[in-house]
Amino acid sequence: MLPHTEADPRPLTGEPLAIDLLNTRWIDGAGHHDLLESLDGLAIWLGTPLVRQALGGTPAPVGQDTRERLRQARAALDEAVASPARPTPGAVEAVNAVLAHGRVRHVLGPEGPDVVVEVDDPSWLPAWAAVSDYLRLLAERPERIRSCGNPQCVLFFYDVSKNGTRRWCSMAGCGNRAKAQRHYARHNQP
Repeated sequence: MLPHTEADPRPLTGEPLAIDLLNTRWIDGAGHHDLLESLDGLAIWLGTPLVRQALGGTPAPVGQDTRERLRQARAALDEAVASPARPTPGAVEAVNAVLAHGRVRHVLGPEGPDVVVEVDDPSWLPAWAAVSDYLRLLAERPERIRSCGNPQCVLFFYDVSKNGTRRWCSMAGCGNRAKAQRHYARHNQP
C-alpha cells in the first residue's frame, strides 16, 4: 500500500465500514466530492485506522482494480440502503455480486477456532469487507441505518444513540444548521 500524507478530508468518519464507504462522497460549501475519484483518495481511505482494522492488517493494493471494486461495492450499498428492510431485486443482485468474490472459512488455528476471509483477488478485499459489514448491520439493527435528515446532505450514519432518534450526520454540521434555520424562521416571521 502506498503511504499517504494527507489527512482524511471527509466531514464524517468513524461510522461502521459499510457506512464509511458510502461516506466517501460528500457535499460541502465547495461542492461535491468523491474520495474514490483518485488513487490518492483511495490511499487515504485504505489508510484510515477503521479500514486497516477491518482488513485485519492485510494490505489492500492501491490501484485501479481496488478503486473500481470499491466503487462497485459503494453503488451496491447505495441501492441497498435506499430500503434496508426490504431490498429491491436490483439491490440484492448488486450486493450479492460483490459478496460472490469472497468467503469466510472457519479453521482451527494454533489459538483455537478462527475465521479466515478469502477473496478471489486482494483488490476485492476492501469492497467485500464493506459489503459484508453491511450484512452485519442489517442483522443487528437495520432501522438504525439512516441518511442525514438534511435533504442537501448525502451522508449516512448508523444510529447508536440510546433511544434511536438521531437525525443528523453530525450535530456540529447539519444539526446545527437546522437549529439555526429554525431559530431564524421563528425570529424573522412577519
